[in-house]
Amino acid sequence: LQLNHSGQYCCRGWLNSGVSQEWQESAPVTVTVHGVPLSGASLSAQPPTGQVALGDSMVLSCAVAIGTGPLSFTWHWGGSGALLGADPWQELQHVRDKDGGHYQCRVRDSDSVAATLALN
Repeated sequence: LQLNHSGQYCCRGWLNSGVSQEWQESAPVTVTVHGVPLSGASLSAQPPTGQVALGDSMVLSCAVAIGTGPLSFTWHWGGSGALLGADPWQELQHVRDKDGGHYQCRVRDSDSVAATLALN
């Protein structure tokens, strides 16, 4: 189910009584789909240690254990709040000394925000 599936539903069909057929409709029922707040945001790195040699590449991945989509992702570096990207992953190519520091992912849905622990 998605949030947009909330609404009123009923059952419709032909009722055959043996003598005649007639269109019947059930009483409507209201279905409300609730979003699940985000939790369990996690950050993983490849290589797994988060240690990379100068000139090599590193891929950071962000995921949530629980939550209702659609999800949006933002990557931040060094506590500055500077936006690095907006995908569930962030690739650092040809790593230089200045690329060291704390990386964090924030995940949003329509109702909540979850942030990963920072990876250094």
